[in-house]
Amino acid sequence: MCDNRLVKTIHSHHCHLGWDNANTPVAHVAPGTTMSFECNDSSGGHFTPTSDISAVENMPFDRINPVTGPIFIDGAEPGDILSVKINEFTPSGFGWTANIPGFGLLADQFKAPALALWHYDTQRMTPAAFGEHARVPLKPFAGTIGVAPAAAGNHSIVPPRRVGGNMDIRDIGVGTTLYLPVEVAGALFSIGDTHAAQGDGEVCGTALESAMDVTLTLDIIKQTPLAMPRFSTPGPVTRHLDGAGYEVFTGIGPDLMEGARQALSGAIEWLVKTRNIPAEQAYMLCSVCGDLRINEIVDMPNWVVSFYMPQIVFE
Repeated sequence: MCDNRLVKTIHSHHCHLGWDNANTPVAHVAPGTTMSFECNDSSGGHFTPTSDISAVENMPFDRINPVTGPIFIDGAEPGDILSVKINEFTPSGFGWTANIPGFGLLADQFKAPALALWHYDTQRMTPAAFGEHARVPLKPFAGTIGVAPAAAGNHSIVPPRRVGGNMDIRDIGVGTTLYLPVEVAGALFSIGDTHAAQGDGEVCGTALESAMDVTLTLDIIKQTPLAMPRFSTPGPVTRHLDGAGYEVFTGIGPDLMEGARQALSGAIEWLVKTRNIPAEQAYMLCSVCGDLRINEIVDMPNWVVSFYMPQIVFE
């Protein structure tokens, strides 16, 4: 069943900060319902256009990643799949990227807080300026999107899990359909942590974090067990970055995490030397638009991880 009725908007004050199957649903809807969600950014509105570096230092970590919901989908039960079709994003035009001490792939190297504020055109969605250093093509998506787990209690919103959550997959954008395993009656769907741009890996821990509205359609596939989330995209996923090629840096060795760190460090070093970008700014730029990829994972004992820096951001 899919009637695509736009029932209502779920406002951003209907949000929660953990996955808990005891959370009271803010709406009950039929399968096939199309809804609009007002989504907070990952800071819950802590950062504003007038924020400075002190906002990173006093960021309320007990309030991060609020998600709008939950929604009870009538007839959903354990063993079903919840189908989530992403229809549209309505961006706010403001966003932020930060280096948060103790967080990120190179937290041991970048210990000081840093902050970049973004302003972008919500109508044309042209590339957004990263200070004087680059212009980043935009691709809105929701970083945190999932359903309630079967396990009782309040579970942290930060790590992703079998039922989705904070997956930060930039390809779950417009036209993509995400499939989530249902573990509790009604599924209890929530969404938030919207981004205007992000590289694969979100290496410094934040992307172009930006509040926006999301319109999507919720449906059920009955009694089709699913081990982990999966999704289908409507077409190419890197076209917005592919136009001018890449500078690519590798990390090679027996540890994928260390390989990822090596590859990212190579990209930052190149940005500092060739583009005169301060190291902490280069780190944040990599998080917003560069991609970590596993190129080879079969030729033991060493694997290859590469970091792809798109040249288009410098045009």
